[in-house]
Amino acid sequence: MAKRSGYARVSTTDQDLRIQRKALKRAGCGVIFEEKVSGTKRDGREELTKVLGVLGKGDALVVTRLDRLGRSLRDLANIAHEIEEAGAALVVTEQSVDTSTPAGRAFFGMLATFAQLETDVRRERQLEGIEAAKAKGVYKGRKPSLDRAMVREMADAGVSPSRIARDLDMARSSVYRVLGEPA
Repeated sequence: MAKRSGYARVSTTDQDLRIQRKALKRAGCGVIFEEKVSGTKRDGREELTKVLGVLGKGDALVVTRLDRLGRSLRDLANIAHEIEEAGAALVVTEQSVDTSTPAGRAFFGMLATFAQLETDVRRERQLEGIEAAKAKGVYKGRKPSLDRAMVREMADAGVSPSRIARDLDMARSSVYRVLGEPA
């Protein structure tokens, strides 16, 4: 028996899934997989992996917008391929995509391309903003996560690299990297 499974995702823990949940229920989803994790990468998206694993022939994976599924063209294409391999279809409610039809598959391809473009443009703008802020002396980058002076001080006091790493909560390889840098 064909089933409609929903997938809802927001990027941060302070965002709310209620609107997506309601839309997916209206779309006839019996089960909704939800997660609060970035969509820029597939890593760590356990609920997406679960929903893809339960799809079978004639089923549909339903999302409200394509960007809930993924942000890069490659990820979206890979996910679409997994859905197709399962014999299922992808339905995107707000963008009128249904990959069970030829027109829906074509529209999906176009939307995936635009999603990738949006990500690339956003990244480009961010880098331009960082460069402008650096030129004004406003942007300094993130604060160093390693206390290089403390690493050297502890090493000079005879503390082993393993102990330094443990005490400063850092990787031992980072300790060796700092110790190998010119003082």
